[in-house]
Amino acid sequence: MDVTFLGSVTDHPGPFATVCADVTHITENADTELDLRVRALADRLAEQGAPEPVVAAVRGRLLEGNEGGEAGTYRGRAVVAGPDGTVLFDAPLADAPRTETAEWSPMPDLVSVLRALPGRIPHVVIVADRVGADITVAIAPGLPAEQKSVEGERHLMRKVQVGGWAHHRYQHTAENVWIHNMQQVIDEVDALVQFSGARFVLLAGDVRARQIVADRATPRIKAVLVDMDEGGRAEGADRSVIDQRVEELVAENDAAEQAQVVEQVSAASAHGLAVTGTALVVEALRKAQVETLVLAEEQDDEQLLVGTSPLEIGVSTEDMAALGVTDAARVPVERALLRAAVGSNAGVVVVPRSAMPGDIPVAAVLRYTDDSTPS
Repeated sequence: MDVTFLGSVTDHPGPFATVCADVTHITENADTELDLRVRALADRLAEQGAPEPVVAAVRGRLLEGNEGGEAGTYRGRAVVAGPDGTVLFDAPLADAPRTETAEWSPMPDLVSVLRALPGRIPHVVIVADRVGADITVAIAPGLPAEQKSVEGERHLMRKVQVGGWAHHRYQHTAENVWIHNMQQVIDEVDALVQFSGARFVLLAGDVRARQIVADRATPRIKAVLVDMDEGGRAEGADRSVIDQRVEELVAENDAAEQAQVVEQVSAASAHGLAVTGTALVVEALRKAQVETLVLAEEQDDEQLLVGTSPLEIGVSTEDMAALGVTDAARVPVERALLRAAVGSNAGVVVVPRSAMPGDIPVAAVLRYTDDSTPS
């Protein structure tokens, strides 16, 4: 996963307020209920010593983010604010968090946020009819999905039984209009797939429209196309079945990515292009050697030393002294490693601890090796 979008947080000095909040909006009393939940989270920040400008900024952003919320929607939201109250990160979560968190600490808990962000698997969803399509594209973690609509021609949309010599001409004209409309959809989706690197394109809607898209799709679309029978574009149509299928495909692709990167660690280790264990990964991060940082979801109760720069990271005071850092702070290992990964433009993948080779908590695939890299 590309985590460079977190640079706005990791490049900023702490301490930080990190909040993952439930901003569910489903009842007549939703506004009152949300206000009570946000007030409780704000009180938790204040109790931990967060200054009033920070508390007020988080409170305001959570309430502001829910304005216009529609009944029946379930949402979570993550907000990170700096010591002066500047909101450094604000993004919707894939769902309301099971456990709300509010923390004032030297380094934000961005690993938990990453796991809950939508868009971590880029994808495109098409809901088509014979006029056009509604298209949703999830581009990257932390960015809201973009909504697009393609509207084609409506003239002679229906095949009519006129009889006589004109019958086949009318039938052919209607089919041509459908094909023309779907070609506009295909052209738009092809550009979106190329831009986003979509891992899947889910196609739902009218049967004939789907047939045309599937038959005429570009090779780039066909390589990732998934068709489904349920779901429609008509006003008031139930989109929940489509949303459910999207969640299933995201989970499948997420699991495949995790398995692939674990296999990559094993394969790269045979050629000296991977390291495992905290100390070796820290050393590789300091030298910007890491291409992909692999973190287990369940980390050991371990801390690392960090300075003000993302690559000022070490396992001992001797490490920090060698970097010229005399006032290092101790922070949880996964937070320090993620910060260093962002600072060195490394990708990050979080996997179950049971999937890690040898039950190790951290590993890294390297961009290059040098004389000090273990063989």
